[in-house]
Amino acid sequence: MTELLLLALLTLVASAVGTLSGFGTSTIMVPVLTLFFPLPLTLLFVAIIHLFGDVWKMLLFREGALWRLVLWFGVPGVVLSFAGASLSVGLDAAFLERLLGGFLLLYVLYVWKHEDWRVPRTTLVASVGGALSGFFAGIFGVGGAIRGTFLSAFDLPKASYIFASGAIAFAIDSVRIGTYLAQDVRLEGVMAYGMLVFVPVSLLGAYLAKRVVDRIPQGAFRLVIAVFLGLVGVRFLAFPGL
Repeated sequence: MTELLLLALLTLVASAVGTLSGFGTSTIMVPVLTLFFPLPLTLLFVAIIHLFGDVWKMLLFREGALWRLVLWFGVPGVVLSFAGASLSVGLDAAFLERLLGGFLLLYVLYVWKHEDWRVPRTTLVASVGGALSGFFAGIFGVGGAIRGTFLSAFDLPKASYIFASGAIAFAIDSVRIGTYLAQDVRLEGVMAYGMLVFVPVSLLGAYLAKRVVDRIPQGAFRLVIAVFLGLVGVRFLAFPGL
């Protein structure tokens, strides 16, 4: 029972943060769960929680749907992520995480000093941004924060940013889960039967996050995202491999 409650609490926190910032669910859950569970089991569990989180983002923020942006940003991102992943083989993981951490911190500092800066929301720019985010996500192995960086550069309305994050991640997570299942990875024990609790808890976390998002002024939202990106950057820079 204790294990079930702790996993539910972790799911609640990760779902809330992931919904509010558009990323971070895996960054929070994977380091914690790998201390107690095998990595393949952890990755499948987190991918499933992440997938439901994607659904909650799309449902709770459906008024911000920009399907054209999702299409032109998401498709090149998914395709180029495979190219980036192929180049990452054999590279030093700790070095890559420090490099990503430095990039995120530089981006945060730039946005902080240039609050009015934004990237034009055109089809070409969205395609290039999606391709770059997917490529670097494949290299670094961390998709959410990089995707959030590029999407936040468009300075989208709150609902559109979160909806796009969820819709793009949904496609990626669906492929991930299919891959894990094809490799005969299956949930077991508390991770399996606890899904009856974890799924509604993830919805609760997303709903609580929406209540917070609704109270954040649109003008301050990108700075809020920048704070989360900065925290992730510090984590990768100071504690690679954690």
